[in-house]
Amino acid sequence: MLPGKYRGRLVPNAVNECGLHLVLQTNPVTYKNKPFEFRLSKEASLGNRIHPHDAEKNSSSKKDNLNFLRQLSRLEPGISVIRRTAEEKAASPDKLSLERQNLTVCPIIEGEEQLRLLYLHHNSITRIQNLSSLQHLIFLDLYDNNIEEISGLSSLRSLRVLMLGKNRIQKISNLENLKNLDVLDLHGNQIAKIENVSHLRELRVLNLARNQINQVENINGLDSLKELNLRDNKITFLRDVDTLPSLQLLYLSFNNISRINDILCLADSTSLSDVTLDGNPIAQESWYRQTILGHMLQLRQLDMKRITEEERRTASVLARKEDERKRESHKQALLKEKRRIAISNAARQWDIQQNRVTPATSDQENEDCISSYQKPCQLNGTTAFELTEEQRSLDTVLSSAVQGLSIIDSHLVEVEGDVLCLYGSGALESLDRSWSVQTSGSVSTISFTFINFDEIVQVLPKLRIKFPNISHLKFKETNLITLHQFDVLAQLRRLDQLTVDPQGNPVVNFTLWKYYVLFRLNSFNIQKINDSEVTQNDIVLSEKLFGILAYIASSELPQYRLHALLGEFRKKQFHHLLEGKSKKILATGEEVNDNRRVVGDSPSRATLNYIPQDLLNEKLEEIKEKKAFCHSYVQDLVNEAADISMKNESLQKLWPQMFIELVRDAVIEVRDKNSYMKQCLQRICEQK
Repeated sequence: MLPGKYRGRLVPNAVNECGLHLVLQTNPVTYKNKPFEFRLSKEASLGNRIHPHDAEKNSSSKKDNLNFLRQLSRLEPGISVIRRTAEEKAASPDKLSLERQNLTVCPIIEGEEQLRLLYLHHNSITRIQNLSSLQHLIFLDLYDNNIEEISGLSSLRSLRVLMLGKNRIQKISNLENLKNLDVLDLHGNQIAKIENVSHLRELRVLNLARNQINQVENINGLDSLKELNLRDNKITFLRDVDTLPSLQLLYLSFNNISRINDILCLADSTSLSDVTLDGNPIAQESWYRQTILGHMLQLRQLDMKRITEEERRTASVLARKEDERKRESHKQALLKEKRRIAISNAARQWDIQQNRVTPATSDQENEDCISSYQKPCQLNGTTAFELTEEQRSLDTVLSSAVQGLSIIDSHLVEVEGDVLCLYGSGALESLDRSWSVQTSGSVSTISFTFINFDEIVQVLPKLRIKFPNISHLKFKETNLITLHQFDVLAQLRRLDQLTVDPQGNPVVNFTLWKYYVLFRLNSFNIQKINDSEVTQNDIVLSEKLFGILAYIASSELPQYRLHALLGEFRKKQFHHLLEGKSKKILATGEEVNDNRRVVGDSPSRATLNYIPQDLLNEKLEEIKEKKAFCHSYVQDLVNEAADISMKNESLQKLWPQMFIELVRDAVIEVRDKNSYMKQCLQRICEQK
């Protein structure tokens, strides 16, 4: 059955010029064999409208006289079919305004294949549909409706302006075919993420104000975009804005931006001229305007206020100062990273020496160490910034340098105040370089880390000369294993404090190690050991515990060595007495301690001496060689004596016969005296 047809006209209301009077008339038709007709009159007030094109659209709607043709369908009840007369088309051939008609669905528009502008704002439309026939449509206004999803637009390939503000849209979608879109207005919706717009290469204006967006992203590809409105959102972070080559206007007012780092990508945009950031937490900072201008010198307006040349010059000066500060900060960060890598390498080398890790595991840790540097250094303070392109390239160079350092450097030498820190055995070589008098005189503490104690022993004489004011030594991961290793510290000029970290020093596990140190280094009068004050009771107890040890060691010492130690001790005493002979004032406690240091160890304590393992091995090898030489020499002497003895025995056996022959020959020779004398004279003449 055909539905009933209605013919209507939209005319100005004679009572109120701001209202419209809608009259729908029916032609009598038969419905279930019963004729009927009715008249519907409606009066609506337009009221005030926020939409920017209200005035123009309102006036145009008054001039357009439309004939509505409504078909009642059982399948789709309530869908209107709009058909205009030839006169109405001639008056406004490319424009149709259907605003404020309480439409809940898009009407079917017949005979409008050439329509270019369609106004459907201020209705109650929930879904976009029935527009596929409008192939030439370039302007579609669906502002202030109840639309929840962007759909039904795939056939409108010529569309240039799409107004969907003040709806209920939650996601940007189904815009794939609208490649000619020039303006997209989605303000006042419920959109939480920018997406599915990168293909809109011709888009010039994008309005996403008053939504629920929390960060700017996924806008790559919008090469023609000139204006981006993101006011009244929840934005905290910007990304990819610097990839928009044509962007000039950016509105970010009334968001949640609180750090300059979060919008630093704007500094890389060369086309941006106007930015608004008012209403954000960052805009409340005192440094806000100058900092923004310092990073975005290309701006003409900030927060709708024109930037003066004076502001620009001031910002440029501050930007240069900030750049210098950042370079210095970056340099310090690099030095800090170099220090960390060198200490880490020294620790790995130490672990390898101690058989704690394998070289393969160490290499893997080294790679992890290098990769950790790739993360950007975060600088403290609200005015700290990430690096610009120039600084990023500098960062790449410095990163490469750090990677090289991580492979080469396995030791570190640094002076912090009065503390000289040595990490790794290679750091001991630095003691051979020339130190300034000021630096060497200011060092009072030396810290050894990841260095074998036997290697430290070999440089103690150098320390005594290079750093005469040393009073505190620290040992960590130095392989202090036995008590007698502390004996070697007696070579120093002075020692007030001693710190031995339990890590890497098993000797600390001995209960009496502190007392041995006090006994052996009694001449230094140590004040603190491991940050604990030394008391007089500790000194007395140390003497009781280890006094007998010095006696035993001196009794076992060879006499020549004991005499040498005693002579050296007396010599020091004698020189000290000569120097203090003219001083008659009673010595104080400190002077007594100084005297004790000058005189040095007593002979009994001096016998307690430590020889490093390397030197001990060398001495043992030398002794072994001497023993072999002595054995060989004695063996040669024995062999020679044996030969002499054998010859002597043979001589004793042959001597009687030899004696008889000698006597006989002599008797025969002197028998003829004259002949014998001639022979003798002849021999004498021959010898002459």
